[in-house]
Amino acid sequence: MNLVVDSSFVIDHLLGDLSAQARWWRVFDGGERPFVTEIVVCEVRAGLRDQDVPDLRSFLGPIEFVQPGPDSAMQAGAWRREAHRRGRHLSLADSLIASAAESLGAAVLTRNVRDFALTPVRIETY
Repeated sequence: MNLVVDSSFVIDHLLGDLSAQARWWRVFDGGERPFVTEIVVCEVRAGLRDQDVPDLRSFLGPIEFVQPGPDSAMQAGAWRREAHRRGRHLSLADSLIASAAESLGAAVLTRNVRDFALTPVRIETY
């Protein structure tokens, strides 16, 4: 299975969360393919101290970096509009991460189930 890692997963892993770390090992043991977008990298980096940047770079090493195109962005916008119409808030970042996952036929690996549930993408948690 393809997985797009969400910021919450990366942060939890970097902070030493045992369930996130165990899930990360299962990604590779199970033959899953991890992906990451610039949105996740930007969100995580914004919250890191400079001395923790090498840990993020190391984490990103085995992950394929993807940048979905305009169709994916259009889909993200449609999901945001639909959530707003229903009185809910779907962030720009989460909508773009979810649309990246959809474009790859992937699930989003996250603990942020509530927000990603506003989209039709599959969600994997840990």
